[in-house]
Amino acid sequence: MPKQTWKPGNMLYPLPAVMVSVTDGEGNDNIITVAWAGTICTNPPMVSISVRPSRFSYEMIKKTGEFVINLTTEKLAFATDYCGVRSGRDVDKFKEMNLTKEKAQFVSAPMIGESPVSIECRVKEIKELGSHHMFLADVLAVHADEQFMDDNKKFRLNDAKLLVYSHGAYMATGKVLGTFGYSVKKQKKKKNNTKKHIKKQKK
Repeated sequence: MPKQTWKPGNMLYPLPAVMVSVTDGEGNDNIITVAWAGTICTNPPMVSISVRPSRFSYEMIKKTGEFVINLTTEKLAFATDYCGVRSGRDVDKFKEMNLTKEKAQFVSAPMIGESPVSIECRVKEIKELGSHHMFLADVLAVHADEQFMDDNKKFRLNDAKLLVYSHGAYMATGKVLGTFGYSVKKQKKKKNNTKKHIKKQKK
């Protein structure tokens, strides 16, 4: 199918819609919704978030060098949007959205209790790229909600009904189409069925 050519822009979707909790270290906490967040390294574990310098949370992150990335779910969709369009200069987002502050282990910024996963981060480098500045950060700890642990102690994150952001819309994650590496896994079922068919023919 033919494609139109547009001017350069950001069309890499969908993206995780995360709520980033921050503090100024003086008792004032805030939440900023970020769609431009990502994994940048496995070892050491590192992540990044990109924030406009004009945002209220920007100076908090720059001052303390800490933040918490909180994954969002379908249930948190309204709060996720609210925390992205309202400024912490005007409202207490924790209070307005009835979100629970939980103490983090290594950073002073609070975690959001309703999030299935909270990731403690410490800023390692700030890259001033243009409209947004990127905070490259080390992951200090990951906190996972126990309700998504199965009987085998495996974390079933996808059961949390995670939220993603795509071209201006919040969307629920869909059904599982495959798992990592499924395209090259051996078809065990087919082999087993073939063996059964051979046995039946011998009988």
